[in-house]
Amino acid sequence: MSRRQALHVGTVGLLGGLSLPRLLQFQAQAAGAKTAKAKSCIFLFLEGGPSTIDMWDMKPDAAAEVRGPYKPIKTNVNGTFICEHLPNCAKIADKYTILRNHSHNDNGHTTGYHYVMTGVKADFADGTNSRKPNNVLYPSLGSVVSRELGHTGTLPPYINLPHPLTAGGPGFYGAEHAPFVIEGDPVSPDFEVRDLLPVEGIDNKRQDRRKKLLSGLDEPAGPAAAPTGKAGTMATYYEKAHDLMTSTAARKAFDIKSEPAKLREAYGHTTLGQCALLSRRLVEAGCRFVGVDHSGWDTHFTCFPSLEKDLIPSVDRAFSALVSDLADRGLLDSTLVVMMGEMGRTPKVNKDAGRDHWSMTQSVLFAGGGIKPGIVIGATDKNSVAPLADPVSVEDILRTLFHQMGIDSSKVYNTPLGRPVPIVNGGRVLTDLVG
Repeated sequence: MSRRQALHVGTVGLLGGLSLPRLLQFQAQAAGAKTAKAKSCIFLFLEGGPSTIDMWDMKPDAAAEVRGPYKPIKTNVNGTFICEHLPNCAKIADKYTILRNHSHNDNGHTTGYHYVMTGVKADFADGTNSRKPNNVLYPSLGSVVSRELGHTGTLPPYINLPHPLTAGGPGFYGAEHAPFVIEGDPVSPDFEVRDLLPVEGIDNKRQDRRKKLLSGLDEPAGPAAAPTGKAGTMATYYEKAHDLMTSTAARKAFDIKSEPAKLREAYGHTTLGQCALLSRRLVEAGCRFVGVDHSGWDTHFTCFPSLEKDLIPSVDRAFSALVSDLADRGLLDSTLVVMMGEMGRTPKVNKDAGRDHWSMTQSVLFAGGGIKPGIVIGATDKNSVAPLADPVSVEDILRTLFHQMGIDSSKVYNTPLGRPVPIVNGGRVLTDLVG
């Protein structure tokens, strides 16, 4: 059938009442099913705003107050240069891609975080960051992945570590698609996922009896009367907790201590490094989306000592080890890795030897999951004030992420009040980025 014939059929309602909107919906769903390159996603969020002008988009020919003290070094990709404090990433530049023209206009921490995680501008003023999810209406991208792709095993489809992503909640999707949160630092020698430990003195049989009793209390009118409201929410959490506590596979996936010491050292004995390693274990065990929140990137004051000694080296080891480890295990093609913050930093160093908020330019790193590796996409002007052309929006990044995971991001869900909300409102798939 030609496009002209299809339009005609859609207009007159032939073929059993197939309308044009329905026809286009089927076409979109079919296209989405063909483009599922990634089974899972690891999202490394550098909270506070990484100084990407000092890392991935250096300006060595700019004035001293713009270029900063660091020098660029060659990578294993001809013509691509990154910061001298990223030597491990320089060795594997052929395995990831740098997108240098990400840009938006929200310079707030909390509001920018909300925008990146949901694709929707926040309806509240920026303020002090909180560990309590603030996206009470709009679902985060991890919750979208949970709803659209669901479980592949006993592990939850959506996990946060080492604490909740601030805007990582499920919004109106509800508790079923909230993240399982690991509130603990895997770099700690005594790290363990407390929620997986059985209650002392209660064996499996007694636990099963408790579950049946709770089920009876939740459904006083019989199995047909499912709990609703807060009772329904808590029932969902109880069910998730029980499944995890009784799962040998889940306990094994969270057991980071079983990893060889040499590999743990390669990732780095830092919070970001060990979270990245644990993330690999989780996607290997079937988790769909792992969100890692790494704080400390709000570098307003004397930023260069902390960048050089702490922040950049932790990224260098964690990101390079994660990408290499996934590749060695044959998991990189099916695992999309994204690393970004809510913003970048100002091109000009301030009077306190730091860099301030600058959402107009930020570099974003992508690896695996069908991403074209070893390239640089986009460019900023000589001082990294703005993209030279074709700025990439938050919506573009989210739409591309969902596209790679086979999710139709044009799908619309209604809120409890009947308001239609698309998974992503606007944006485009970045064809230069995806294979």
